Amino acid sequence: MKKKRSHRRKQSSEVNLGFQIAPMIDVVFVILLFFMVKAGDIQVENAHITKLPGTEATAEAVSMPDEISVMIDDDGQVSLNEDPVDDPQSKDMPALTSALYALKQSSEATQSKVLVTIYANELAEYQRVVDVLDSLTRAKISDVTFQAGAPE
Repeated sequence: MKKKRSHRRKQSSEVNLGFQIAPMIDVVFVILLFFMVKAGDIQVENAHITKLPGTEATAEAVSMPDEISVMIDDDGQVSLNEDPVDDPQSKDMPALTSALYALKQSSEATQSKVLVTIYANELAEYQRVVDVLDSLTRAKISDVTFQAGAPE
């Protein structure tokens, strides 16, 4: 006959696990590793000596660049400084190109810079803007800015 084994459950007061230090050491090492990794990511800030712009007297006169405005209306009409040029259906825009080229030559003669601002209405066709850019390229003008809507 087999003996019955009796499994008696020990009471919680009878179980003595003692002080377990290994899990505490593991947690401390994980926290230490976290802070060591984070310390490597900190960037050191260096002092930059920056000279801010101010007013300064000059010996010679400074010329301001010539600003030209090109407006493109909703119907495709292109205006140079508020004067209509070329036909709205003209793709090459010879009058605009020749006027821009003349302005470029006169600015080179006076040693000033030409700035062109293109004002395109919201409903203007993109192809018309590209046509104006092509005209500026043929006139060899490279300083161009864009603005949506009419000039203020």
